Amino acid sequence: MKDSAKTTVYETKLTGLEAIYQGKVRDLFAIDEEHMLIVASDRLSAFDVVLPEPIPGKGQILTQITNFWFDKTDAIIQSHRADLDIEEVLENKEDLEQVRGRSMVVKRLKALPVEAVVRGYLIGSGWKDYQKTGSVCGIALPAQLQMADKLPQPIFTPATKAAKGDHDENIDFDTVVELIGLELAEKVRDVSIEIYNFASEFAAKRGIILADTKFEFGLDKNDNLVLIDEILTPDSSRYWPADSYKVGISPPSFDKQFVRDYLETLDWGKTAPGPSIPLEVRNKSADKYEEALVKLTDKTLDEWLG
Repeated sequence: MKDSAKTTVYETKLTGLEAIYQGKVRDLFAIDEEHMLIVASDRLSAFDVVLPEPIPGKGQILTQITNFWFDKTDAIIQSHRADLDIEEVLENKEDLEQVRGRSMVVKRLKALPVEAVVRGYLIGSGWKDYQKTGSVCGIALPAQLQMADKLPQPIFTPATKAAKGDHDENIDFDTVVELIGLELAEKVRDVSIEIYNFASEFAAKRGIILADTKFEFGLDKNDNLVLIDEILTPDSSRYWPADSYKVGISPPSFDKQFVRDYLETLDWGKTAPGPSIPLEVRNKSADKYEEALVKLTDKTLDEWLG
């Protein structure tokens, strides 16, 4: 990857726009009453703690994967991307260079208070729930499934949207109905599963298993459902190489697993502040992110950024 293409941004500081929110990874800036700018930094969150050093180029990779999937799924549901170029929003050259390849001008929407999670395989918190109850988010599953087993069909297993520093909690569909109403809950569920099925089939042709993923949605001023935030990235999804997939173990994934594995070797209570991560470990993680980009899109980050 060319050094000129990959940049490292831990925290976005723009002279031309007002900062309105900082998440674990993304920085949000106000443009006007109808638009805002989302910048994907290179911050890394592990075990819900933001670590002190960045993963080089990660925000650019996540942004290009999100743009790729927004294009692919536009026939299913509209996204929050706006018809405004970044050059129309930022005039300062230093600002433009800082957000190059990692920013998106989006519409301001009313975000729904639900993480729309779809699982095609039994892993992570879903596996833990299944071991305890034989079900996931109130959905009964066949007996004697193993870790990483493929489910009979994808299931909608929503979660609450936790505040920064807190953990998301799995909820059942009835709780989603209580939060947003039956009609909207059914639409969120059905659209989420439709996107998952489409993306899963697409990824499979490229030797990748999409084990699970999460979506976020918002409503526009006409109460139309809109897909927001990132979509089908290695941060919001669990991607496995198909050639190393085995039932009964947790397969390697295209994300921050190298960092998680390193953290598990430390005497650290998984609370802030996070420990320092060696550059070698961070670079290995960066390589896995770009491997996912290339496998999914057939283009390197250099090619995406021109």
